[in-house]
Amino acid sequence: MQTKFYHITYILFFLGVFFCFGQEKEEAIPQDALLDSISAPPKKPLLLSKVKYSAIDCVHFDKRQNKLILANQAELYYQDIELKAGIIILDYVTNEVNAGRIMIDSALVQYPYFKQGQNEVNPDSIRFNFDSQKALIWNSKSGQNGMDIFASLTKKENDSVYYIKDARVSTAGKLVGDDEEGIDYYFKVRKGKIIPGGKIITGFTNMFIADVPTPVGLPFAYFPSSQSKESGFIIPSIGESNLRGYYIQNGGYYLALSDYFDLSLITDYYTNGSYGFRGDSQYNVRYKFRGNFSFRYENLINEARGLPDYSKSTVFNVRWSHTKDPKSSPNSTFSASVNFGSSDYYRQSVNQLNSPNFLNNNLSSSISYSKTFPAYPRVNISLTTAMSQNSQSKSVNLTLPTFQANMERIFPFAPKVGAKKGFFQNINFQYSTRAENRIITTEEALFGPNMFDDAKSGMKHNIPISTNFKLFKYLSLSTNANYEEVWTQNTIRINDFNPETNSAVTDTINKIGTFRQYNLGVSLGTTIYGTVNFNEDKKIQSIRHTIRPSISYSNRPSFEQYYDTYIVDAEGNTAQYTRYKNSLFGLPSRSLANNMSISIGNNFEAKVKDKDTTATEPKKVVLLNNLNLSTAHNFAADSLRWSPVRISTGLNLLKNKMTVNMGSTFDPYTLDKNNVRVNTYHITNGGGLLRLTSANVNLNYSFSSTQFEGSEDENEYNQREATSSGGRDDDLFGRAEDFSDRRLNEEEDKPTATYPSYRTKIPWDLKLAYSLTYNNAQGQRDFSNNSLMFSGNVELTPKWRVGVSSGYDFKGKGFTYTQLRFDRDLNSWRLNFSWVPFSDRASWNFFIGIKSGLLSDIKYEKQSEPNRSY
Repeated sequence: MQTKFYHITYILFFLGVFFCFGQEKEEAIPQDALLDSISAPPKKPLLLSKVKYSAIDCVHFDKRQNKLILANQAELYYQDIELKAGIIILDYVTNEVNAGRIMIDSALVQYPYFKQGQNEVNPDSIRFNFDSQKALIWNSKSGQNGMDIFASLTKKENDSVYYIKDARVSTAGKLVGDDEEGIDYYFKVRKGKIIPGGKIITGFTNMFIADVPTPVGLPFAYFPSSQSKESGFIIPSIGESNLRGYYIQNGGYYLALSDYFDLSLITDYYTNGSYGFRGDSQYNVRYKFRGNFSFRYENLINEARGLPDYSKSTVFNVRWSHTKDPKSSPNSTFSASVNFGSSDYYRQSVNQLNSPNFLNNNLSSSISYSKTFPAYPRVNISLTTAMSQNSQSKSVNLTLPTFQANMERIFPFAPKVGAKKGFFQNINFQYSTRAENRIITTEEALFGPNMFDDAKSGMKHNIPISTNFKLFKYLSLSTNANYEEVWTQNTIRINDFNPETNSAVTDTINKIGTFRQYNLGVSLGTTIYGTVNFNEDKKIQSIRHTIRPSISYSNRPSFEQYYDTYIVDAEGNTAQYTRYKNSLFGLPSRSLANNMSISIGNNFEAKVKDKDTTATEPKKVVLLNNLNLSTAHNFAADSLRWSPVRISTGLNLLKNKMTVNMGSTFDPYTLDKNNVRVNTYHITNGGGLLRLTSANVNLNYSFSSTQFEGSEDENEYNQREATSSGGRDDDLFGRAEDFSDRRLNEEEDKPTATYPSYRTKIPWDLKLAYSLTYNNAQGQRDFSNNSLMFSGNVELTPKWRVGVSSGYDFKGKGFTYTQLRFDRDLNSWRLNFSWVPFSDRASWNFFIGIKSGLLSDIKYEKQSEPNRSY
């Protein structure tokens, strides 16, 4: 068949040469003269008059054969048809064109290129009729929205139907004109039908990998070739679990409901009776809102009934993310970030291995709406529902809902225009209120009949008043007062001890109660600069020290009027209580607070000579950032008036790639023999001025090979699955994998780049996180935490990437959670392998599949589940 194709090409080529050079050369007839000389039906000459054509070597009209012959870089254009080839022969009576290659220097060159509308074909030769729009195409290369088709023979029936014979279908990403022999896989189609922009329907077909046939075959097949959303089945994975037997996993149906939202329904089934269900939907209305919703439910059975390790559990998870486009309504917003479900979902779920989340003990959800009234004074209101779950204690903290209103700061004595000066013009006040209904319960009681039994409601109003002004030019003095009023849904009354019942009965009074508090404060601060200059030829030209000392005083009186006394027991002992015990926003202050706070902030900066010789100014470098010292003194306390001294600072080193945060606490008081803090200064007890009670160091360092090459790293892992459910945005705790929706990790279907098999530089990246905590509050002198976490990735070759996430606990003397990762780019395929070698989460996961979303169901995956009974 191949020889036949070459013969057709040679016949076209020699026929063109014969007419162009073998005969006496005729003058090309102008198109107007040609119309007069041809006696043909009126419509046929009109074709030639509308054809645009050109060629380098030959543009010849054969009047005897009614043919137009074009040779060497021949081009022909008619309506939406574009044809380029080495040789083109147009019969302008039958309106039929033949095109093929030509031979130059013993090589076949200038292959035909045919385009009609959006359809493009690159064949060896083509025969096309302009009237019937039918064509015969030999050895064509065409693309259908990411699906490449290499057909020995193609018959174009009309614009919407093509028939192919002995074809190869692949998504290997070869550009048209490339050598199709280099594709790494394809499906061999004996006979098939193409509907452009829609689908490919074939008879018997089987897969070839590296031109080697495989037993993967079907008596008939359907290949989607449309990039638009279309409903269809999701092919499941079939395998075996070491705990649940054989399974059919992640199969279902995808519904393209509209251009604005879709829905995926996916199920699992295991031979031991376990099953799962997932529903995922994404929606997007441009310029209005966008989001996604996911519901997951799994009924899990481990081992067989009657065996010692038999267990049964049910887990679920609901996730919803919603954002509103600010352009749709600038003065209002609505957002949702929901991650709610079983507290052990990330530990028990079979269809995902989300290390960053199962190591996280908290799940948080919130739904909020806010509205701004821009007229002066601007007021902002918001309505929020929030929930927090603790996966260890299985406690749930739910606010249903929270209402907040805030009014902007008002300066009643300030001029409408110009700067505010002095004490009176800077006087300002605000108003804010918060109403809340809070439920603290457990997972078992949530949404049950007793859910609201312990619910608490309340409301709080705040009016802060403040002013500030300059004192002696360099000092900043500010004063403030705050008024607070709290409403509670009920109050209590504790009756005196009753000898008959041998108890003190508490009565609940279902009547709104209110209490009011206020406090006053004043603060004084300034900024001091100190600079040391060096010679301009020195590397360090100057060092500046900025000091920001401040001292503040606050007073809050005692509100004992909100406290009552009751008899506790038969002996007549008494105790105090407040009838506002059920308050959501704290209890009334019972003791006088008379505090003085002292803080000193320090910044150290330097000006150094820039390595860039074209720079006109020295470069600023931060030496020490926010070296802060703070303490407080309570004048109203009977003892232990001084608070511990807190010192903290932060450093950014190595071009801000390393951050170091340090802090320590010092106590001026000593401990007694029982290691209890007493009202005796440490220095008078034979110690130093201050006693170290705690210290901490946190270091984070992230660097890569690109830092030393001056380029950006383009291979950062995308932790979408981890961050979408509350986990970390790095891979220090490993990389999250969602087996139920591999499409989240698919790459775009695009031509695969060609890489050399070796390179002189190996890209890599490394993240380090070190944490050290020292405790000595009770004289224990203990390091409660001393651990190092690290994560690194290395590209051994342009297509091989390996990674590891682990850590070492120096206190526990053991490795922390460890994950090894291997990724291989197989051109049109991808391979992933992850392994947790030890711990109670020991497991491994293997996946290989086609990158293109059109054939993403062609895959093989296998997982070894961790033993979740630990």
